[in-house]
Amino acid sequence: MKSYSTEKIRNLALVGHSASGKTSVCEALLYKTGNLKRLGKVEDGNTVTDFDKEEISRGVSISTAIAPVEWRDFKINLIDTPGYFDFSGEVYSSLRASEAALVVLDAQNGIEVGAEKVLKYTENIELPRIIFVNKMDKENVNFAKVVSDLHIAFGKKVIPFTLALGEGENFKGIIDVLNKKAYEYDGFERKEVEIPEIRIEEVNHVYDTIVEVVAETDDELMEKFFDGEEFSHEEFMKGVTSALLSGSAVPLICGSATTGVGIDMLLDIITDYMPAPNDERAKRGFRNEDDNVRKISVNEPFSAVVFKTIVDPFIGRISIFKVMSGKITKDTEIFNSTKDEVDKAAGLFFLRGKTQIETSEIVAGDIGAVSKLTLTETGDTICDKQNKTLYKKIKYPKPNLYFAIEPKSKNDEDKISQALHKLHEEDPSFVSERNSETKQHLIGGQGNVQLQIVLDKLKNVYGVETNIVPLRIAYRETIKGKSDVQGKHKKQSGGAGQYGDVFMRFEPTAEEFEFAEEVFGGAVPRNYFPAVEKGIRDSLEKGILAGYPVVNVKATLYDGSYHPVDSNEMAFKIAASLAFKKGMEQAHPVLLEPIMKVEVKIPESYMGDVMGDLNKRRGKVLGMEMLEDGTQLVIGEAPHSELFEYAIDLRSMTQARGDFTMEFDRYEEVPANIAEKIIEESKTEK
Repeated sequence: MKSYSTEKIRNLALVGHSASGKTSVCEALLYKTGNLKRLGKVEDGNTVTDFDKEEISRGVSISTAIAPVEWRDFKINLIDTPGYFDFSGEVYSSLRASEAALVVLDAQNGIEVGAEKVLKYTENIELPRIIFVNKMDKENVNFAKVVSDLHIAFGKKVIPFTLALGEGENFKGIIDVLNKKAYEYDGFERKEVEIPEIRIEEVNHVYDTIVEVVAETDDELMEKFFDGEEFSHEEFMKGVTSALLSGSAVPLICGSATTGVGIDMLLDIITDYMPAPNDERAKRGFRNEDDNVRKISVNEPFSAVVFKTIVDPFIGRISIFKVMSGKITKDTEIFNSTKDEVDKAAGLFFLRGKTQIETSEIVAGDIGAVSKLTLTETGDTICDKQNKTLYKKIKYPKPNLYFAIEPKSKNDEDKISQALHKLHEEDPSFVSERNSETKQHLIGGQGNVQLQIVLDKLKNVYGVETNIVPLRIAYRETIKGKSDVQGKHKKQSGGAGQYGDVFMRFEPTAEEFEFAEEVFGGAVPRNYFPAVEKGIRDSLEKGILAGYPVVNVKATLYDGSYHPVDSNEMAFKIAASLAFKKGMEQAHPVLLEPIMKVEVKIPESYMGDVMGDLNKRRGKVLGMEMLEDGTQLVIGEAPHSELFEYAIDLRSMTQARGDFTMEFDRYEEVPANIAEKIIEESKTEK
């Protein structure tokens, strides 16, 4: 692959709903540009960007893949992303590495949730976008309805740059509205034909819409427009580009990835109108920690951001990066400014799927890869050591669904942590952790599909088999009343004995634990106070109801007795623990459960269902707020035990339009009927 200057590079993320045909569109673009001799199919498992075994077996993309193509002396880096909601982290990082987005719609299904969400997101971040209506050759296609639905959802800024010649099995070509030309296709090749007379008025109407949008991009053009003057071709094209980059116009192209219709037009739109990485009108990119933006120029010192890591058990680690400034060569020393250390790499190459294309340099704005980096992780900045640059880390969505897992065999225990760490490197939106309290190994992510794929990869790639086990809740125990008890430990068995005697009061407190002493007259020598406190603190780890940690208890030592020979620290420690057990029993012990604060973002039409469901989960709605994009933010709280599968249930309730976050807020008493079951279960487990 030849070297391209920054001005000739286009970085484009392929996004949209699952099964809309993003990978097939990528395949068609590769085929049209001569990078493939044969068109691969997702169902056959032979596409360039779906090369992972799990992707091939499932027939869906689960990971970001890069596919550079060359067209009319331009290089287009296609970033193929997963469409399934569980992999939104992959989408966000890919969009951040792009100057534009190609949103793929399925003509049969129209605006599906995945496309709707990504169109809103790209609009919010002001990222230029193209809509490609794919599968126009399939049955029951209504292009006019798709356009109408887009206008209803996103306004008249969505403008068809092409119109369809036929639909379904009669789909044979497109009308290029910008140039007022029609083309019929034979495979990926086209020939110009006359625009059907019946369509001329429609073409003129759409063209006039584009002219109006162009006029709004410049005061002089607006004046010309109102004076009835025609724009020159140069003015028109410049205005179209400005409208697309500002987001005041979103071009819509129709076609078919499998038959090749419209693919060449799509390539032309990308190269003609989408921004180069150094285009000042391109508002996206990685910002420095100080909020400045380093100039994207080959003349600047080298800096780059790693936005994707591939960990292959045979090949090793591959770090995919976008060069933000300067250039990298095979001899460039890689300094990781995030870790503040030098890292050693092997090789420098472009990736096309899993194929490595060697290169001598990669310039500002381009996307490349190196292998064997040991320190560098996704989101890290690599740069010239003498000109340190640090870019802001990619923000990944927090996990909202957790599974508790355990290895099937003892042999797998050693391998599981290392394997999970490698899977986290590939997808930072997935996390794994060991809960020190429940002693469970937890994996967390955006949904059950993502977590199931993690488990499948553990088995198929790393040879680690696991079981999903019930998730344990980190309950607590406390007291609601007061008690006054004696704890006495006396042991005589020949020789030196053991003697410790304490009188203690137990009562609730706002602090996690308080220890006080009110001993007078030396009933208990001061040197034994720490042993008494230690005895109580050790006892707090396991409550009397169900064995959960005890909190919010104040213990006061006020009296006792000792033996000048037999008393020692251990004896008083045991005496204190006996007092603790008695004191807890007499002070009305209760079970506490974690209460989570929940923020649910949903379209208003789902408000009733979501609020009703929250009430069924023993939750409360604390407030509501209308957001700028018209969605509602419901703020509430509910017990953690009721939210295990909320991610799955909310997706079902809202047709995947709802999102939520939750975080621990406080502990509250468990209702008596539920507490009885928890206590009974804990006894059974023992």
